[in-house]
Order: sequence, then C-alpha cells, then structure tokens
Amino acid sequence: MKRLFPTYLVLCGALVLAGLTFAACGGGANETNLNVNAAPATTSPTASASPAAGMSGDMGGMGNMKSSPNAASAPYDLQFLDTMTAHHQGAIDMAKPAQTKAQHAELKEFARKIVEDQQREIAQMKGWRDQWYAGKPEAMNMEMPGMMDSMKGMDMKGVEAAAGNAFDLMFIDMMTPHHRGAVEMAREALTRAEHPEIKKLARQIIDAQEKEIAQMDKWKSAWGGAKTDSAKTDGEKTGDAKAGDANKTVTVNSHNPGARHDASTGHKPGDMHPPKP
Repeated sequence: MKRLFPTYLVLCGALVLAGLTFAACGGGANETNLNVNAAPATTSPTASASPAAGMSGDMGGMGNMKSSPNAASAPYDLQFLDTMTAHHQGAIDMAKPAQTKAQHAELKEFARKIVEDQQREIAQMKGWRDQWYAGKPEAMNMEMPGMMDSMKGMDMKGVEAAAGNAFDLMFIDMMTPHHRGAVEMAREALTRAEHPEIKKLARQIIDAQEKEIAQMDKWKSAWGGAKTDSAKTDGEKTGDAKAGDANKTVTVNSHNPGARHDASTGHKPGDMHPPKP
C-alpha cells in the first residue's frame, strides 16, 4: 500500500498538468479566433481618390457633390481633368438605367453610346492625370463653368420611378442641361488649357454633345415633350416674336380703306397720342 501511494500521486499530478496544458491551448485558440473576428475592415486610401468617388452607380450622388479642398488653386488643366471626369461619370450613371428602361429603341442605343464614349474619355483623362500630375491631390471644382448648371433640374427619385415615354422625356430633360454644362466647360478649356491634348478633347466634347443636344430636342418634340425656350435657336425665337406681331387683329374701314384700325391698341394710323406719363 505504501508503494502504491507515491505512484497514485504521480498519476494525479500528470492528469492535472495535462488538463492545465489543454486549457491553455484551448484558451489561446479561442482568443485567436476572437481577435480574427474582431479585426476591423480597412479601406484602401486609393478607393476614394477618384474625383467621381461615391457617384458611380448612384445617380443621387450628383446632387451632393462638393469641390475638392483648395481645388481652385490647382493648375487649370488638373481642375479640368478631375472635374470633367466627375461630370462624365454623372452622365454614365444617368445613361446606364436608360439602356434597359427607355421605351424608344433609339434612346437605348443613345444611352449605350454615352456610356461607351464617356468611359473611354474618362480613361484617357485619367491617363493624362497620371502622366502630368502624379501624386497631386484631387482638384474637382464645382465652380468651373457649366458644372453647377449641369445639376439643375436633377430629379433622381422621379426618373427612377418613371417608366415608358415619361421616363424617356424625363431622361432627355436631365441629360440636355447636363450636356450643355459639359459644352460650357469645354469651351473655356479651348482658351485656358495648357496641354494641346486637352484642347483637342474639349473640341471633341463640344462637337459631339452639341449634336446630341440637337438630337434629344428632336426626340422630345416628336415624343410629346414641349420644346423649352432655352433649346430654341435665335432664329426660332425671332420667328416666335414675328408670329406674335402677326396675330394682332387689324380691321379696315369699308368707307375709308386707308384707315386701318389696330384692335390690339384701338388706335388708327396717324392718330396723335399724348405721351404716357
């Protein structure tokens, strides 16, 4: 019995030691798992470096855009690249839903081409930015000509809810001023840009988007939308004014054909009228 007692103590000690070791290992594994699960997600700093960050896929983001800090003090060409990139992304975000939602096939194709052309130009502008202004902070400037005007009349919730011909007309009503803003910004670049590549791109933007504005205005008239006064040419406005004058009622005195009477004023030619106070 005396011989068995030390053996018993050794066995108990071994069991206790094994239990402590297992608990220590198990506790370490659980702690490691907790640390892994609790590790915070990190965001790449470059993910928000694009001037169009926060806009892609979210048309509502256009109305919340703000200028980059100190954008106005950046070189003009850098401002143009970053601002036009953001502007183009806004057009892409509007055009993508129209590829499937538009009622008219020609508008679907029009939207597809907007996405294709402006994605290509964005890639071109980003390439120039990397080449000329590598490492420079964003310079997206909402105060550049045409940028704020492009956002006027934006009703993103309305266009998302619209369908059929109503969607088509609403799309045109928003894309037309957006295009005009791009044209206005590009016109300034023709005189202010330092790089000839930017001037060439600006001319391409003007030519392409003025044609697209004219096409959208034709569709709007054909599909039941009223042509806005801002969309009319100077000749059309002059014609409207002449038409208004022609609508004045003029009567002729049968006893004196030379005595014309203007019904809009009640006066006859040759009448003397005292000056109005």
